[in-house]
Amino acid sequence: MVMRKLILLLIVLFSTTSNLIAQQRATTENGRKIILNDNGTWTYADSSSFGKAVVPNISNIEFPKINSKDVVISHTGFSLLYNEEHEQAAWVAYELTEQETHKLFERTDKFIVDPSVKTSSANDNDYAGSGYDRGHLAPASDMGWSAKSMAESFYYSNMSPQAASFNRGIWKRLEEQVRSWAIDNEAVYVVTGPVLTPGLPAIGSNKVSVPNYYYKVILDYRAPSIKGIGFIMANSGSTDLLHTYAVSIDSVEKFTGLDFFPSIPDEEEAQIERTLCQECWSWDVKKATSESTTNKASTSVQCSGTTKAGARCKNKTLNESGYCHLHGDQKSGGSTIDQPSSAPAQRSTSVQCSGTTKAGTRCKHMTYNPNGRCHQHGGN
Repeated sequence: MVMRKLILLLIVLFSTTSNLIAQQRATTENGRKIILNDNGTWTYADSSSFGKAVVPNISNIEFPKINSKDVVISHTGFSLLYNEEHEQAAWVAYELTEQETHKLFERTDKFIVDPSVKTSSANDNDYAGSGYDRGHLAPASDMGWSAKSMAESFYYSNMSPQAASFNRGIWKRLEEQVRSWAIDNEAVYVVTGPVLTPGLPAIGSNKVSVPNYYYKVILDYRAPSIKGIGFIMANSGSTDLLHTYAVSIDSVEKFTGLDFFPSIPDEEEAQIERTLCQECWSWDVKKATSESTTNKASTSVQCSGTTKAGARCKNKTLNESGYCHLHGDQKSGGSTIDQPSSAPAQRSTSVQCSGTTKAGTRCKHMTYNPNGRCHQHGGN
């Protein structure tokens, strides 16, 4: 009987010790109670319920540190800090919720100058014939929840020159992974951009810098766990698994010189940014449903719209109306999404695409696009 009681006591002590290792309480320097998990994540805890997470609502939590001279430009779905020297954003920041991953509007593919950049952003001519994609920083697929956010995602302030193999390959895979994390965690905060350093090569008359590297940092600031993760990727194609590029947010800060999530209390910011916990994130990519497909035909047809020159539009469309996104207003006589007056007009005559195929030959397609490229070689 004595031996049996001793065994039971040892079992209880072992269980208690295991639980303490898996989850422990701690107090920050400012007196906030938190719960530390063995896997590197943590949550706030109130004094009455151990494990009950309380996450404060912080305005513009996604913004990196800015100084008094910085002018942050805010659009419908994202905000950015424009770097005039390099003619692109130093960073783009936004919150992506699970609900926003459900696409309601298709891509516009209408690249336009950002009217909010007072010094004027890059334009079509800068990228034409450069060999680089107009790579989105805030992905168009993250902005499909609003017609306006989708249109604004094609501002040139949201573009950066990316190698096609990078933009359409591993960078796209990372964007899909982030959307999956928004689904997993209800919402995530994203900051992304090019690594801008002196002496970078440039394209176009505006001298748009071509970055060697890009970064992305993601923050989950909701219960049941608080965590962050960063990525640094070279501007080139790769077939490596995404998690091989994962680094701590501290590492991204050192590489870029930026200070991410400064509005979070210092102790909590330090805990998040120094911790890299790959197993805290699911690496299975979940696809959000697209609600815009309800008005799509099963096969594409030539648009029934008429160009400004009076010719029939050459675009193909899946819209049941028979009109592409540029001419949807011609069916009902209404108007499409308002675009800035600086948007380039279509060519009056078609020209051979200036893009290069994978085989290294010039593309044979004809195009009316003002940048001289067909839809396959127009960029992102």
